Amino acid sequence: MSQKGCLYVVATPIGNLEDITIRALRILKEVEVVACEDTRQTIKLLNYYGLKKTLISYFHPRENQKVPEIISILKRGQNVALVSDAGTPGISDPGYPLIREAIKEGISVIPIPGPSSLTAALSAAGLPTYRFLFVGFPPVKKGSLKNFLSRLSEEEGTLIFFLPIRKINDFIDIATSIFGPRQVVIAREITKLHEEFIRGTLTDILNQLPEERRKGEATILIEGKKIFRKNT
Repeated sequence: MSQKGCLYVVATPIGNLEDITIRALRILKEVEVVACEDTRQTIKLLNYYGLKKTLISYFHPRENQKVPEIISILKRGQNVALVSDAGTPGISDPGYPLIREAIKEGISVIPIPGPSSLTAALSAAGLPTYRFLFVGFPPVKKGSLKNFLSRLSEEEGTLIFFLPIRKINDFIDIATSIFGPRQVVIAREITKLHEEFIRGTLTDILNQLPEERRKGEATILIEGKKIFRKNT
């Protein structure tokens, strides 16, 4: 019986194509197949480094349809690199169903760590880092969003969200009604030419973000609830 291949979970740049590890480049060079969120995005990275690979499109919400094909490749003894459009696969990006199935099948899953907008934004935001809660993309509908944020109102750690900028007005309005004037940071275009960290309070942050800059996606960080304790 042939030995099974390995599934490598490879972090790729979130903007600047130079933000990739030497190990990640070696793995991308050595594997037989790259499973990617969008072939058009991944090909830009591969071309930049002169790599030619067989690509399989693996994207949400049709992840489960591709899992059997990729697992079959791994069972034949070929190695597969799983990448997303940017950052670390599985972190609010496609990856979890494939990784879960690979583990069930006894296939080695090996992380190749690197860029993540989550940790990049947190590291430079200036908010507390000793405790944080990553909650990914919040609900779109206003009622669901209000309930979602209400459940987070007692959290002491820094709250981290991914958000399409076009949704920022509703998000900030509802967040302000629940959290009050807490400190907030909007991190956008991280590692790119127009990288920007906008800092302020929930009550005034939108004044610092003109309409012409409300494009793409951003990482939003909100300080947690301050708990005052008496010294004992």
